[in-house]
Amino acid sequence: MNRLTKLLVIVMVLVSSSMIAQDFQGIATYKSHRKFDIKLDSTQMNSDMHKSMMAMMKKQFEKTYLLTFNKEVSIYKEEESLAPPQPSGMSIMISTSGGSDVLYKNIKENRYTNQNESYSKLFLIQDKLEDLNWELASETKNIGDYTCYKATFKREVEVRESGISVNGDKDLDEETKPKMEEITITAWYTPQIPVNNGPGNYHGLPGLILEVTDGTQTLMCSKVVLNPEKSIEIKEPKKGQEVTQKKYDAIMEKKMKEMRERFRNNRERHDGNSIEIRIGN
Repeated sequence: MNRLTKLLVIVMVLVSSSMIAQDFQGIATYKSHRKFDIKLDSTQMNSDMHKSMMAMMKKQFEKTYLLTFNKEVSIYKEEESLAPPQPSGMSIMISTSGGSDVLYKNIKENRYTNQNESYSKLFLIQDKLEDLNWELASETKNIGDYTCYKATFKREVEVRESGISVNGDKDLDEETKPKMEEITITAWYTPQIPVNNGPGNYHGLPGLILEVTDGTQTLMCSKVVLNPEKSIEIKEPKKGQEVTQKKYDAIMEKKMKEMRERFRNNRERHDGNSIEIRIGN
């Protein structure tokens, strides 16, 4: 085989591999669940009001996400749904960390773009994908029709304890100081779907991640459609103020402090029940 022929074969293999990567497509549906338990005594809230609040919070943290992917890129976003109604006679502000409106991941180029609308402003957060130091285990379990393998990694994160303020009886800024804490992230992935991807910012395993637990939150895959009849087009978001993740986090921290201050001022000017809840991490 002469040199020209060898070169042509190499080019054909590379083109073929690229076509396979682009042709292999899928859509995975994930449901989110969060564990929480807020206990209040009768001087803070009666039992009916407590039940209403807990039902509202459960609905708040039960969301559906879609991951549209091929072997190189993906789009992850929340499925649109109506906001849960607040209990009658109560004004509730829930402060949580982060979240993404549209998360684009480019596994091949090791980067992501998160288009996020926060406080009526559109941001385009662009940064490198985190290098997740997964530890693979031999433990398996079935999720739907797929055999999944366990993987874990540990990270130190800055967290706030879950806090609650009823009618201003606590100052969450004073009582929920951030602290460093080591948490273990547990994922279950399946090599039967050969993509290095998963929900949210999770990636880096030899198969699609179908379940991941990060602290008190779990994302569980409920449905996978591979190579759907209608071809999928995955486009990177382009609109929004371009910032790094670090700069965006600083902007959000400042905005949340301003929002909590406005909430307290409004609470002082109005009668009735007002509740502020902050979920840590």
